Amino acid sequence: MTTHPISTAYIEANGLAFEVDMCGDGDKFALLLHGFPESKYSWRHQMPLFAALGYTVWAPNLRGYGGSSRPRGRAAYAMPHLIDDVAGLIDAARARGISGPTTLVSHDWGGVIAWTFALAGTRPLERFIVMNLPHPALMAKRIRTWAQLKKSWYIFFFQIPWLPEKLLLARDAHAIGEAFRGMAIDKSRFPEEVLDHYRKNALIPGAMTAMINYYRAGFRGPQPEVWTDPPILETPTLMIWGEEDSALGKELTYGTDELVSDFTIRYLPQVSHWVQQEAPETVNAMIRAWIEGRHVPQAGLGGRLLIAED
Repeated sequence: MTTHPISTAYIEANGLAFEVDMCGDGDKFALLLHGFPESKYSWRHQMPLFAALGYTVWAPNLRGYGGSSRPRGRAAYAMPHLIDDVAGLIDAARARGISGPTTLVSHDWGGVIAWTFALAGTRPLERFIVMNLPHPALMAKRIRTWAQLKKSWYIFFFQIPWLPEKLLLARDAHAIGEAFRGMAIDKSRFPEEVLDHYRKNALIPGAMTAMINYYRAGFRGPQPEVWTDPPILETPTLMIWGEEDSALGKELTYGTDELVSDFTIRYLPQVSHWVQQEAPETVNAMIRAWIEGRHVPQAGLGGRLLIAED
């Protein structure tokens, strides 16, 4: 059986240095964008799968995270800069001889960036995969409902200067670990060594402020035009959604098929927001089937795979 080890390198893109996990050496390119308060490590289960499917896979720490460059100031985390980062990373892959088509894979805040990038047509994409982050036009419409406002309280809390950082970093970033284990349904997927990785990342000087600045810049800046008046997305899109998401309601996904011409969605019952880490076997089986053009299996309770006919 072929193994696909993961290595780490620094890539220059958009005037910054990105700490990037890399796997595989195929002609096709997969770029994996993590969420908050995660890191490139959140894709550890998916990178070998993409490598086995013929991809060169990059999972960067986004700007401000881990060993990647950490620009100062809220404005440095506005959406135009984040889009330019993704374009720069794709261009850097091309410069290294990876000439095949790009698949963009995303979760949470990575999904905000990826949706915007895909809708704007910033670079050609062959495929788009998004996990637990709705189409931005649907999010903008429905975030004002009382049910979603109750789930999204933290966005407003993050607008306060310095206090969120102080509370999240207290007791060696205890709250960061609890964000994973507390939300997870299958808590066995988040043992101490996993939580310790995320706590240590948050404790890097300046990192927590950079991570929260995504929310501060996004809350105060103008909404991209592709959110308010989106084109129909022509890129084939797979959405995978853990139903027990305490931050984003399942109802935010309803109507996505009217905004994406080639759309597949699969829900994972009794799986949390951290879907690709909590149910990696099922998520990977769904990705593999979709990329290979087969019927994408459904999930049962606890995210267990339901075997379906091709």
